[in-house]
Formats: sequence, structure tokens, C-alpha cells
Amino acid sequence: MKCPFCKHPDTQVVDTRESEEGDSIRRRRRCLGCDKRFTTYEMVELRMPQVVKQNGMRSEFDEDKLRTSFTRALHKRPVSAELVDAAIDHVTQKLHALGEREVGSRQIGELVMKELFKLDKVAYIRFASVYKSFQDVGDFTEAVEAVRKSPARRVTDSSGKRKKT
Repeated sequence: MKCPFCKHPDTQVVDTRESEEGDSIRRRRRCLGCDKRFTTYEMVELRMPQVVKQNGMRSEFDEDKLRTSFTRALHKRPVSAELVDAAIDHVTQKLHALGEREVGSRQIGELVMKELFKLDKVAYIRFASVYKSFQDVGDFTEAVEAVRKSPARRVTDSSGKRKKT
């Protein structure tokens, strides 16, 4: 690391300490050129991948857009905010875990569909109808049949009551 005072290219780490929260490291450094001391901090930088849209355009990942997708699909459905937050966290964690710099909007849509399928079947159908651009009743029928064939799963809502989905 360059010295901020004399721009000398060589510095020596004199002391290293981890923050109380454990999310950063403080390093005291000494310049080998001018002998002045200074402090640097290291912290993890987690960046969401860029979203590549179907037309090839790229944009920053926007968690608000993700939340809007869930909110629209779950409009007037009996799903708690805690479950929605957990589903959004699952999607963002999976995107982080990919370790990619770019991810297709289709891939994000698939992750949203999987989470909606677990949360609420009606919301899943709503989202799928827009996401997959259903053209006629046959498309809806196929989606409903896929939901009917899946085993029922129990989800606990915010009051602790179990509900069948």
C-alpha cells in the first residue's frame, strides 16, 4: 500500500486488530520511506451481480423491484411479511452464492417462482402468468395442474398457525 504522505510504495503493518463486530480489520501501518504512521481498514464488500435483461441491457440489482414482484403476486393473500422477507433473503442469498458478476433476469424470475411456489400457490400462478406470458386458458390450466400434482406443504404464518399451501 502506498504511503498517503510521501507516496512511497512500501509500508509495513505494525498492528492488526479485528473490530468488536468482527466485520472489519484495522491495521496500523508505518511507511518505510518517511517513517510516518497511518491506519487502514479492511471490510468485506459483497456486491450483487448485474442483471442482464432479455434485450441484453444491464442494470444494477434492485431489491425493491424484487420486493415489488413478491408484493404484486401476493396481493390480498394470507402470507405474513416475515415469510415474504425470508423468501427475498433466500433469493438474494442464492444470487450471492452464484459468485457471478452478471445474472440473467430469467434466472432471477425462476428463483422468485420457486419461492412463491413454496409460499402460496395462487401467488405462484399469478406470477407465472405474467412471467411466462400466458397466452390462453390452456397455459393457466397447465400451471394449475402442475400445482395440483405437487405435494401439499405446510407453512407457519406469523401467528404460529400452520396453514396448508
